[in-house]
Amino acid sequence: MALAHHLADLADDIARGYFSAASLTVHTKSDGSPVTDADREIEHVLRSQIRRRHPYDAFVGEESGEHGKARRRWIIDGIDGTASFVAGEPEWSTLIALEDQGSISLGMVSAPALDSRWWATPGAGAWTGPCPSRSPAHSRRLMITPSDHIRDAAVGIWPPPHRLSERQRAIAAKLAEHAARTCPALDWSMEETTTPPPRKPSSGSGTCHGGLLVATGQLDAFLLLGAGPWDIAALIPIVEEAGGTFSDLAGQQRTGTGAALFATPGIHQQLLDVAASAG
Repeated sequence: MALAHHLADLADDIARGYFSAASLTVHTKSDGSPVTDADREIEHVLRSQIRRRHPYDAFVGEESGEHGKARRRWIIDGIDGTASFVAGEPEWSTLIALEDQGSISLGMVSAPALDSRWWATPGAGAWTGPCPSRSPAHSRRLMITPSDHIRDAAVGIWPPPHRLSERQRAIAAKLAEHAARTCPALDWSMEETTTPPPRKPSSGSGTCHGGLLVATGQLDAFLLLGAGPWDIAALIPIVEEAGGTFSDLAGQQRTGTGAALFATPGIHQQLLDVAASAG
């Protein structure tokens, strides 16, 4: 965890430099999403630090791909929320996770523009505090208030319908049909784009990832579709140590299937059942 905080400090310093710059070069990836030099530099610097301290650990980054095979693997997203970063909005973060023999043993989310950080390791609780301070006096433990039924639940879903496959839209629409409300509040059965574009469930909430909205009690569940391990891994111990649950849509604790469901325990299986009924 000390190393994870150190890596987060380095990432914060790099990201702040780009975020406050007068201009920022933005590239478009093959999937149409934006990427900046900040994303790439953070991954490069963090991988170098990890390699120096733990030369036999493997590494995977959203932009740099996989490096090495080992029992332990660091999973990094240099800038999660690049669109917000480019727009000058504060809700972006660096995601840092450590996987040990297939299980996530550490999760760290650092959002310097929000002066907030969230972290957890199994059995030690989930915590939030300012960055870069790691003093217990400045940290607060996260505890979820359970919800009992999907009909009373607030469910976040991302990305919006026009970026989902037909099957994914059917799942999202089924969840929206059974939940009390969805965030964003869209017609999830429709493929058409909306103007202005919908905002992420985390936008304006003071957090920078939908999974954190579950861990901090602002949503009862969050479904992320079309995601990579770097979008998911860091959130798993944070949500679970706060009292929540995680799985893919098959109910398995896997980060490589492209789907992540974070939820309070009382409704997790209900959500999976509703998703399965979408066919």
